[in-house]
Amino acid sequence: MRAFLIALAVGLFALNAQAVDPASVPKIKISKLGLYLEARDVPAFLKAHAPRVLFVDVRTIEELLFVGVPDGLDGQASFGIMHYDKWDEKKDTFPRNPNPDFLSQFELWTLDKGIEKSDPIVLICRSGDRSALSADLLARHGYTNVWSVVDGFEGDLAKDGPNKGQRVVNGWKNAGLPWSYKLDKNKITLSK
Repeated sequence: MRAFLIALAVGLFALNAQAVDPASVPKIKISKLGLYLEARDVPAFLKAHAPRVLFVDVRTIEELLFVGVPDGLDGQASFGIMHYDKWDEKKDTFPRNPNPDFLSQFELWTLDKGIEKSDPIVLICRSGDRSALSADLLARHGYTNVWSVVDGFEGDLAKDGPNKGQRVVNGWKNAGLPWSYKLDKNKITLSK
């Protein structure tokens, strides 16, 4: 009985921890399914839904290599591909285009872990924009339980103060969650 009560308490905590009010989500981070987590709540969510949950990073390989990888990740599938042969004058950066192989790369992880389209899937990117776009694409392909980490791995930019323009507001790293620079070749997808 005691073990049941402990499990129930952990489950209720995980369910409460995941609650992000959809009305508080910035427009650019809104997904059609409306399922959101904050980075700090991801570990409890994964534990509460194990083993029938999938945690996928949709950032580029370069981002994982140079910025870091969250612990507990099941796999990586780049939602976008950087193009270093052009410059986007409007955005003052290299352009990123949709990865035409995203869905097939993503589905490798669902097959690997035996995940069904109704099982919980958690997507993370840098700051929550691409994870929402990825969730929308997966929803169009029949996935019904896709959660977007609204503050991502690095978090949002500070709008003012001495750290203005830096990603110090929220996110996986700023929450002090475990991460590493070490890539696991069994958890990344290679593009041609």
